[in-house]
Amino acid sequence: MIIENLLKKKIGEYLFQKYSISDNKIEIIKTRKEFNGDYTVVLFPILPLLKIKPNEIGQEIGKFLIDNEKFVEDFNIIDGFLNLSIADFFLVDLLKALDENLEFNYDLVNEYFLIEFSSPNTNKPLHLGHVRNILLGDSISRIFNEVGNYVHKTQIINDRGIHICKSMVAWLQFGKDTSPKSLNLKGDVFVGNFYVKYNEEFEKQVNELVSNGISEEEAKNNAPIYKDAKELLIKWENGDKEVINLWKKMNSWVYEGFSVTYENLNVSFDSEYFESNTYLKGKEIVLKGLSDKIFQQKDDNSVWVNLEPYGLDEKILLRSDGTSVYITQDIGTAFLRYKDHPKMDGMIYTTGNEQDYHFKVLFKILSLLGYRWADKLNHLSYGMVDLPTGKMKSREGSVVDADELIESMNKKAKTISESLGKINDLSALDQNKLYRQVSLAALKYHILKVDPKKSILFDPNESIDFNGNTGPFIQYTYARIKSLSRKNKNKMSFTKVNLSDKEKDLIIQLNDLPNVILNAYKNLNPGLIANYCYELVKLYNSFYQSSTILGNEQINSFRIMLSNKVGSSIKKSMSLLGIEVPDRM
Repeated sequence: MIIENLLKKKIGEYLFQKYSISDNKIEIIKTRKEFNGDYTVVLFPILPLLKIKPNEIGQEIGKFLIDNEKFVEDFNIIDGFLNLSIADFFLVDLLKALDENLEFNYDLVNEYFLIEFSSPNTNKPLHLGHVRNILLGDSISRIFNEVGNYVHKTQIINDRGIHICKSMVAWLQFGKDTSPKSLNLKGDVFVGNFYVKYNEEFEKQVNELVSNGISEEEAKNNAPIYKDAKELLIKWENGDKEVINLWKKMNSWVYEGFSVTYENLNVSFDSEYFESNTYLKGKEIVLKGLSDKIFQQKDDNSVWVNLEPYGLDEKILLRSDGTSVYITQDIGTAFLRYKDHPKMDGMIYTTGNEQDYHFKVLFKILSLLGYRWADKLNHLSYGMVDLPTGKMKSREGSVVDADELIESMNKKAKTISESLGKINDLSALDQNKLYRQVSLAALKYHILKVDPKKSILFDPNESIDFNGNTGPFIQYTYARIKSLSRKNKNKMSFTKVNLSDKEKDLIIQLNDLPNVILNAYKNLNPGLIANYCYELVKLYNSFYQSSTILGNEQINSFRIMLSNKVGSSIKKSMSLLGIEVPDRM
C-alpha cells in the first residue's frame, strides 16, 4: 500500500502542476506477470480529463518519475497501461521498515460496530452450516477490529417458537424422565434427537391422514403432534408454569452443549440476546405501529405490513391468535440493541443467503417505523455448505455435528503429524495442542478461503492436506521459517542487495497486505486475506526451493530477514482468520 500511495501522490502532483487537475482518478495495480514491471498505472480513467492519447501521457508520467523520483528506475507502455519498475534499494528499505508487529495505518474513521453471528436455535446442536456462520462472524470481527473499529460480538438465541415446542412435545411423548446425563449425551445433541423424532412422527401421522383421504395440506395442519406443539406454544406465551419450567430445563441442556462447541472453535461473544425476551418488545412495537396505521389488521385479527410499494410483498407480523412470527422478534432485538448501544455506528447480521429477502423486509419495516438507525444495518449473506453426499437437513438428522467434525479433524491431524515424525520429541501436551491447531486451521481455512457469497462443498480430507491451498500447508511454511530463524546464529548484517525476481515479488506481496485487509473489511470477505496468504506462501516456497538462505554471506542475512517478515505476515493474516500458527510441525 505504501508504494501505491506514493505513486498516486507523485503522479497527482505532476498532473496538478501541468494540467491543473486535482480531482484525478489514478488507479494503480500490480503488473501482470507476462509484462515487465512491478506496478501499473491504468491510464484510461484520466484520459477524459486530459484529451490526449494514452501513450503520450504515459510517456510524460514515466519520464517525470524517472527524472524526479529515484525509486522508479524504468517504465514501458502497453495499450494504455504504464508499467513501472521499482528500484531494488527502495524495496529493501521498504522491507526493513516493515514493523515486526505489522501495525498499519488504514486511514479510517474509527467506528462502533455490533456484529451478530451464530444465533442458533435451541432445538438442535450446532452443525457444519452453523460453523460457516460462526467462522465468518468471528473473522469479520477480527478484521473490523484490526482496521481500528470498536467491535461488540453478539448473538440472538432463538429459544422460543414452534420449532422449540416440537422438541419439547417429542420429549414429553417419547423421552420423559430421560436426560443428557442418563443417556451420556451432550445436551444440545440430546435435544436435537427429539427434534428429529418429532419430524419422524409428524411425517408418519401426515401419511396416515392422507391415506384416509385428507389433502396433504390439511393433514399437515391436523397432525396430532403438530396440534400439540401449537398448543404448547400458546401455553408458553400465556406463561403456563409447567410449560415454562420444561422449556427452561431443555434450553439449559442446549446451552451447556453450545458452550463446549464455542470453546472448541476458540470463539466467544460479548453479549447474548434471547428471543424469549426480545419478541415481547417486538409485539409492543408492532401493536404501536398498528395504532399509528403503519401496519394493518385483517379480518382474522392477524397483523400485516404492505411493502408492495417498495418492490416487496405483504408480510405477516402477528398471527390471528396473537402469537408472534420470526420477524417480530427481529424488530424487538434491533430496537433493544440500539437502546443498549446508543453510540453504535453500524450493525452487521451474519446469516445464510436464504434470508436475503427477510433482511430486506426487516430493514424496510424498521425504516417505516421511523428509526433513524435503520440505514445503519447491513447483512453479511453467505452461501450454504453442502456435503459430497448432498444438502444437510436438520429435521432429518442428516447434518454434520460441529463437535464430531472438530474431533474427526483432530484425529486426522494427529495421524498425519505422527506419520511425518518431526514432533516426537514434543511432550504429549504440546503434541495435543499442535493437533488442535492443525485441525482448526484445516477447518477454518477451508471455509473462510471461499467468497462468502459462494456455496461450499465441504470435503474434510481435502481441507487437511499438507499441500495445496489449505490451512496446514500455510502453517507448515510458517514452521519452516521459524526453523530457519532458530538455526541462524549469524548477526543480521547487510548493505546493498541486488534483488532476484522472486525476492522482488515477495517484497511487493508483503507491501500489499494492508491493502488486502482493507478490501476484506470493505467487502466483508475474509477470503481475500486467506488467498493473499496462500499466494504469499507459494511465492515464498518457490524462493525457498531456489535460494541459499543459511550461511555466512551478506545476502543470507537479507534472506533471513525477508523470511522473518514473510513469517510475520503469515501470522498476521492467519490470526485475522482466527487461526494459530505453530512454531513447529
